[in-house]
Parts: sequence; C-alpha cells; structure tokens
Amino acid sequence: MLEKTSDNNTREVYSFIEKVRNNQKINIKEFRKVMPIVQEMFVNHEKSMVGKQFDDHNPLEHSFGDGLYIRKIFMPAGQLMVTKIHKKKHPYFVLKGECDVVSEDGTQKVKGPYNGITLPGTQRLIYVREDTIWITVHATDKTDLKEIEEEVIAKDFSDPLLKLK
Repeated sequence: MLEKTSDNNTREVYSFIEKVRNNQKINIKEFRKVMPIVQEMFVNHEKSMVGKQFDDHNPLEHSFGDGLYIRKIFMPAGQLMVTKIHKKKHPYFVLKGECDVVSEDGTQKVKGPYNGITLPGTQRLIYVREDTIWITVHATDKTDLKEIEEEVIAKDFSDPLLKLK
C-alpha cells in the first residue's frame, strides 16, 4: 500500500491514484510527469515481470500487410501493466476480454469487442480483469521489429514528436 510521505514522487503518485479512483480527468502535464515514476515503481517491484518473463506471460503475434504491422497480444487476467509510449496515431482492437484502462483522459472500462484510436503521446496503465486479446495496427513499411519499435514507440515523453502545444 502506498502511504503519504514527504517524498515528492510519492505525493504525486498518491494524488494521481486518488484521481484515478475518483475517475477524474488527469491533466496531461501531470500524467506525463507521474507515469515515468509509476513505470519505475513497476519495474523495480519484486513481483514485476519485465523482458522475457513479461513476453512469455503475455504472448505476442506479429503479422504484416501491405504497409502495415499488426501486433496481437494475449494478456491473462489479474495483471496490472504500464504500456509503452506511442509516437503515432493508430487503431487498436480489443477482440475479447475486459480491462480498466487509465490514461490522461481518466479511467475507462474496455470490454471486447471494442475498437479505438491511440493518439501520439498515449501511455496507459491497464488492469486486466479478464483474459484479453488486444491488437494494434501501425502504418509502416518496415518488417524488422526493432526498427518498427524505434519508429512507433517513444523512449520517454521528451521525444520531439510528443511536444505539448
């Protein structure tokens, strides 16, 4: 459990969690400031799954169309995850399952079948309530997964493509 302390990061995360609990819209600057802290907390948590362990638990399928990369992930129920930061606008599809999705727009319950658009700068905190299949589609002529990730995923919110106006 997260407790209030004098530590600035902890206070900011606590305030963020309270807004999420109350389904309040989160200011984009606040969201972009807090999410790297939340992500670091996840990565450093003793029960956290990262790298190969995460990939093994959440299997991916990659396919390609003319100028398209399609990424399909199976996410088992009961996990909390932080997504990567998206650089480009693209569609996504939830084929089955149910998730609580936190973004700068607040909390949204997503239940498949569902589709939406991911905007540049989007990062999500997702609680997977039911086994879920989530597909994203990205416009690219690349077929190398590392090159695709460099093209569509930002390392952090300081990426020039994600500048706030």
